[in-house]
Amino acid sequence: MNDSVTDTSYRVTADELRQFIERFERLEAEKKDVADQQKEVMAEAKARGYDTKVLRKVISLRKRDKDDIAEEEAVLDMYKEALGM
Repeated sequence: MNDSVTDTSYRVTADELRQFIERFERLEAEKKDVADQQKEVMAEAKARGYDTKVLRKVISLRKRDKDDIAEEEAVLDMYKEALGM
C-alpha cells in the first residue's frame, strides 16, 4: 500500500511540475510575441523618421521617478561643466 501512495504522490507532483513548466513556456511565447510587436513599433517609428535610440531613452525616463531624473541630470551637468563641455 505504501508503494501506491508514493506512486500517486509522484504522479501528482509530476503533473503539477508539468503544469508549471507549460505555463512558463506559454508565458515565454507571449513574451516573444510582445517583443516582436515592440520591434515592429520601433521599425515603424524609424520609417517615419524618428530616432529610435532617443525614443527608447524617453521610454526609460518615463518609467523613472522625476526626482531621480532631476538629480541625475544635475550631476551630469556638473560633470559636463567640470570637463568644459
